[in-house]
Order: sequence, then C-alpha cells, then structure tokens
Amino acid sequence: MSPCASAPTMKISMSDNFKHIPVLLQESIAYLNIKDNGIYVDCTLGGGSHTEKIKSQKPKVKIICFDLDQEAIRAAKEKLGEGTTYINDNFANIKKHITEPIDGFLFDLGVSSHQIDTATRGFSIREDGPLDMRMSHSQKLTAKEIINSYSHEALTELFFQFGQERFSRRIAKRITIEREREEIATTSRLKEIIENAIPTWKKRETTTRIFQALRIAVNNELESLQTALLDAIELLKPGGRIVVISYHSLEDRIVKHTFKQSGLKILTKKPVQASEAESSSNPRAKSGKLRAGEKEPRRLVAGS
Repeated sequence: MSPCASAPTMKISMSDNFKHIPVLLQESIAYLNIKDNGIYVDCTLGGGSHTEKIKSQKPKVKIICFDLDQEAIRAAKEKLGEGTTYINDNFANIKKHITEPIDGFLFDLGVSSHQIDTATRGFSIREDGPLDMRMSHSQKLTAKEIINSYSHEALTELFFQFGQERFSRRIAKRITIEREREEIATTSRLKEIIENAIPTWKKRETTTRIFQALRIAVNNELESLQTALLDAIELLKPGGRIVVISYHSLEDRIVKHTFKQSGLKILTKKPVQASEAESSSNPRAKSGKLRAGEKEPRRLVAGS
C-alpha cells in the first residue's frame, strides 16, 4: 500500500457495539426446559444472549423476541440472523402480537449493560448525559420532564415508592429549589443535587435508588411487568414454563405474588441467585433473583 493511501475503514456493526453480559444464563435456560420444535418468547431481548443460547441448544425451536429498544432489535438481527421473530414493542403488549400457545417465556428485567454504558441514554450515574432514561425514543415522558415539572409531593412519593429511599422528601425539596434557579437537564447535575442533599456515606446508594425510581416511572415498568406476567401465564401451554430474573425487591415481589396467585407450580421455592464466581466477574449479577414456574394441566372434576 502506498504511504499516501488511506487505510480502509472497518465497518462496526450494531452487534459489536451492543454488548451485554447476561446474568444467570445457564440457570435460566435450564429452568425453561427447552423442547425440540417448541415455541419460546424472550420478552427482554437486550443483547440477545438468552436467545442465542436457546438456538445453539435447540436450532429447530421458534423464538419470538420483544424489546422496546430499536437499537437492541437491530443488533440482535445482525447477531442472530434469520429464524427469529423480532417485535419492537413493550412486553406488556404480548397479547397484541401472540395468540398461539407458548412453551416458555423468559423475562430478564432491568436495563441492559449497553444502555447503562451509553451516556446519551441517561441511565448511568457514572457518565454525564441528558436526563432521558427512556427504553424507547418513541416514548414521550423523560426523566428531565419528571424532575423539572413534578411537584415536591409527587417527587417525594415517586422516590419513596419506586426507590424505597428514606431521604426522599429532602431530595425532592432540594430538586425543587435548584430547578427554580436553572433547569436540571443532565445526569451529572441531578447526581450533584442528590449528593448535596444527603449524608456523605449514603451518596452512591441513594443516587442509584433515585435513578432507579426515575427509570421505573419513565418506562411504567412495574405496571407493565404485572400485565405481561398475567398475559404470559395465560398463554402458556400446560406444562409450559415461565422464568423471570429481577434485580430489585419491587420487581421480585410482583413476580412472587403473581406466580402464587396464578396457580403455577413453583419450581424455585427460594429465588436462585448467582454464584460467587459469577458475581465477582459481573457485579450486576449480585442483585439478580431468578424465579421459575410451570403451568400445570387442568384437572377434570369428577362428574363434569
């Protein structure tokens, strides 16, 4: 090559950029008990690791994937190729897209590693970015709108209910004072305000909880989860399984109660958690809790 010639540019694919380390991957696939020629729904596609694992074990299964994030859909298509159905929608709308009986549902809740690491998405407390936190850019409500328009009382309730934060009222008051001076528009500015409102030893934990509360509110996560679980259980075939990995107590409580109230056979008396080795290599795994259930066949009542 001539010293004056420019080097060829290397095309970087979406799948190269969309990195996500799955939590409890082996355990979740084991509990799904994948059947040949079965139909499975990955309700939280993310980086596509669970779907990829299922396809590697049982190439003939049909897999339907949901994700609100269009970037995740594009990356998965590059990574996984043909033979998978992709639906860019909230998993709360499962029944709008699926009517056939399903062998298994998988939910890996929360935010993907890619979303956290992409500063412009506004999820991270480490990187400065716009106060966004939308899983999908088609959504209208953002964290910025909540922070700058909700009343002191509404912010206090949001932080307490969704973040379980003891300093909710103090933080909400500080936010309402600071936004009168100047609009709060970035994650770093919000983090600064939170840290200035609380004791030094609570800074990281509290900031994480407030960001979590905002993310849940922006994406209507808890209500969507409740709806999706009930619909998924209804769509399960007798003998079909549902596996859910949650990352905080509010999600886990919904999963636990919904499984119990729906009459599922509970396969995990206690939630399955990551091993020390996995938690050490992937800190996000420390908070992961896996619950699994199986839909039992209907029993015929004598004389019916």
